[in-house]
Amino acid sequence: MTELTSLLPLLFFFVLMFGAMYFFTIRPQRKRQKEQEELLLAIKKGSKVVTSGGIYGAVESIEDTTVVLKTESGALIKVSKVSVVARQPQR
Repeated sequence: MTELTSLLPLLFFFVLMFGAMYFFTIRPQRKRQKEQEELLLAIKKGSKVVTSGGIYGAVESIEDTTVVLKTESGALIKVSKVSVVARQPQR
């Protein structure tokens, strides 16, 4: 019985640490992942987006894993769909 009671604070500490890890790392990561998935589902032809490399462009076409962007200079760039990270801010 005394061994069990001496392990309770240690068990409580591990549960507390796991809870903190969940709320500070896992939960925010899942939220960002869900937002990214919603963004990728919402983009369509004409959407103005920004890639992870900092390229600004309007969506010309969308395929399963790629997106063709038209930049301000008129160049067409084919990028991976997952590299689209945000919509362009409104000016």
